Amino acid sequence: MQYDIIVVGGGHAGCEASLASARLGNKTLLVTGNIKNIADMPCNPSIGGPAKGIIVREIDALGGEMANNIDHSSLQMKMLNTKKGPAVQALRAQGDKITYPKAMLETLKSTKNLEIEESLVEHLKVENQKIKGVILEDGEFIESKAVILTTGTYLKGMILVGSKKTPSGPHGERDVKFLSDDLRNLGFTIQRLKTGTPPRLEKDSIDFSKTQLEPGDDTTYAFSFDNEPMYQKEDQVPCHLVYSNQKTHEIIRAHLKESSMYGGYVEGIGPRYCPSIEDKVVRFADKERHQLFLEPESLYYDDIYLQGFSTSMPHEVQEEMVHSIVGLEHAKIKKYAYAIEYDAIDPTQLKQSLETKIVENLFTAGQINGTSGYEEAAGQGLIAGINASLKLQGKDPLILKRNEAYIGVLIDDLVTKGTKEPYRMLTSRAEYRLLLRHDNADLRLREYGHKIGLINEEKYQRFQKKKQQIEEVINLLKEYKITPKKEVNEYLVKVGSTPLLDGMYLYDLLKRPEITCKEIEHFISLDYPKEVLDQVEIQIRYAGYIEKANKEAEKMLSLENIKIPVDIDYKKIKNLAHEALQKLMDIRPTSIGQASRISGVNPADIAILSVYLKKQG
Repeated sequence: MQYDIIVVGGGHAGCEASLASARLGNKTLLVTGNIKNIADMPCNPSIGGPAKGIIVREIDALGGEMANNIDHSSLQMKMLNTKKGPAVQALRAQGDKITYPKAMLETLKSTKNLEIEESLVEHLKVENQKIKGVILEDGEFIESKAVILTTGTYLKGMILVGSKKTPSGPHGERDVKFLSDDLRNLGFTIQRLKTGTPPRLEKDSIDFSKTQLEPGDDTTYAFSFDNEPMYQKEDQVPCHLVYSNQKTHEIIRAHLKESSMYGGYVEGIGPRYCPSIEDKVVRFADKERHQLFLEPESLYYDDIYLQGFSTSMPHEVQEEMVHSIVGLEHAKIKKYAYAIEYDAIDPTQLKQSLETKIVENLFTAGQINGTSGYEEAAGQGLIAGINASLKLQGKDPLILKRNEAYIGVLIDDLVTKGTKEPYRMLTSRAEYRLLLRHDNADLRLREYGHKIGLINEEKYQRFQKKKQQIEEVINLLKEYKITPKKEVNEYLVKVGSTPLLDGMYLYDLLKRPEITCKEIEHFISLDYPKEVLDQVEIQIRYAGYIEKANKEAEKMLSLENIKIPVDIDYKKIKNLAHEALQKLMDIRPTSIGQASRISGVNPADIAILSVYLKKQG
């Protein structure tokens, strides 16, 4: 049997890669160890959050599935950072761990050109540094033109609880034992990473009267630009807030050497921005408490996820730790916490398309590239699926720039800087985050999705209408002028604004922080959708800042446009620092812009490289 593209792994990266490939007309095979675990949420039962929520919107803008799927399976939604500016606002949904994977599996099964096979891939078939297919655990060879590896935490997965180490993937699933050896033999640098998960508690054993209620927002939302909110605000399932305390911390300190990490049993490096509770206690010894969230996992069972309490302590110590928390004195642990180690590749061995530099037509996405998080994985999976398809069509890859998408920042960071720990997307990683907002993901990326073929004509025409309406409203406000009449100034004072001394266009009035389109409608009718008026407000209010960010981005793009030949011999360039020479040879950046972001390549090295390229014409 021959396929155009084989996707290995059915997690969030694998689902997006498979759907993108199949929807673009490729005969696609998704190989996964357990069909029941497709699109599983082995850790946090949520989608979105700071920066991550914007990635989900970008996936939707490009034609991916994650946003639509969580819209159909959310328990609660919140818009985060609403008291701050639009650059850091992001949507977060509490997902249903039963409904989410079930809905994704139904989508996969109903997608034309896509087949699913339940098996493990243990070897790759490579000839002359070009992928030829995969070999399953039973020895069967399946031929394909391209392969996308989205293996998650399954490569030599090892569950860690105290001093006990058990070869396993999440949920006790079988790990993949030989694939990372294949990659190492092909020339890939393999690194060992670690992540973890907290205990799950029985809902009825928790005293919620001692906790702080954390309900969903009063406003309803949808992640997808093509969906209306699919829930009633009063039907949202609440979360609850609790705190660790000094007693909790004393228990952790007393048993620190019994944890996998502090007992010396861990080989891999864990995530800096999602530390275990014992790591928090050690690193932030001055903190009297740490906040923890009690999050429902599903409407179909009563497990409560203790967010913020990841640990690799022995089971009996976990019992003590949990019972020391107010409200959890009698909590029953239904599933104990654990850490998991796994193999990943050095992502600097990837091109910006996510194709590997070592094996042609072999792509990788998700945790195998050193990232953490469902959203980061899904974003990479979508791009890998798109670019594998474009490669087979003989077309140029889709490379999102740092000023175009968080997905672009994510991939550029991975392939340019690499990572020695599980990479998590943060707003602080994006230097142009004012341009990469939750509200404008479609304006930034939907044209790409349509051009590639993942956004159909109906969705595209809706998008075009939205763009047209935004322009109409802005032009209307630029043309409509109000004067300092008595009734005008009385209204402005009433809404907490300053009276006019001279005439003012409504465009300029909207720049006042206390004025929104709601107040503007006192002077002129604005019969447009809320998403259009919200976009108009942001574009006008932050126009100066947006213009400044765009100018800074233009400077960056000018460096991106100075291309570096693939076959350049860096050893011929005199006076490059030794570290810069080594890094440039290893990473082989495609432009001066990318070269300037490599750790260890200094401005002096960039100047020398630029002069050399200019002399070479």
